Amino acid sequence: MLAEIEERLDAAYAVVRLFEPGGAEAAKAAEGRIRAVVTGGGTGLAREWFDRLPELGLVAVNGVGTDKVDLDLARRRAIHVSTTPGVLTDDVADLAMALVLGILRRLGEGDRLVRSLHWSQGGTLPLGSSLRGRRLGILGLGQIGRALARRAEAFGMTIAYWNRSPVEAPAAYRRCDTPTALASECDVLAVCLAGTAATENMVSHEVLAALGKDGVLVNVARGSVVDEDALIAALRDGTIAGAGLDVFVGEPKIRNEFMTLENVLLMPHQGSATIETRRAMGELVLANLAAFFDGATPPTSVIQLEGNAR
Repeated sequence: MLAEIEERLDAAYAVVRLFEPGGAEAAKAAEGRIRAVVTGGGTGLAREWFDRLPELGLVAVNGVGTDKVDLDLARRRAIHVSTTPGVLTDDVADLAMALVLGILRRLGEGDRLVRSLHWSQGGTLPLGSSLRGRRLGILGLGQIGRALARRAEAFGMTIAYWNRSPVEAPAAYRRCDTPTALASECDVLAVCLAGTAATENMVSHEVLAALGKDGVLVNVARGSVVDEDALIAALRDGTIAGAGLDVFVGEPKIRNEFMTLENVLLMPHQGSATIETRRAMGELVLANLAAFFDGATPPTSVIQLEGNAR
């Protein structure tokens, strides 16, 4: 988190930082007294820590992903799990739109052409594709998916979507019955849904084949939602035209195959990475901690408990 947020943590609480030198030893010594854990969506909290921290009452996630926290276990233990919803929506949607632009207009390839001096030596960049009139398919029409749709409409794109549960959507948005049906009806497929056991490898070989040789995949959700074996094969053999990826399985140590592909634009999980959003996320983390230690329900807890957690 931002240094200013970390300073406020230190001012208000006794903080043990697990990944600092000596942090593991300090955490072990404090296991019986630790009541709250602050973590990131990509790190979460391993099951073993639930067993090691008998007084744990809050896992405060600095992000919106809860796929690395066992919510069922937290519920059984009456432990709140809070996230930072809403404040990162616009920045993640902005980055998703940037990836759409980057792939269709070949920004990564153009940058490499100029830096390698090939352009000055007569090299040329293949023509890109206009966004106007293109069909954007949104896999997961939640807050981020809706924000992306609004941005895409401003570029002249039309919108289709698939969502796990029924949602209200503008009449102009076409609802598809399955992810495969959505892929078959769009030029760009944007993954905006939560990474859970139910969505693991949802973007499969079948979905990518339906997207087609001129189609583009954009993922700003979780790497687990995409079958990376199928994606790499699809990028290599021309099953799809390209991909813009901000998230990966096993990040930050991602598959070497991605490095060798010209038709993929890679970002190091930067969806919420602006000063403004990270400050707002930190403020929500602090608000959830303050409420919990005051004996109140953390304002953005995703766990519904009867009464308050410990």
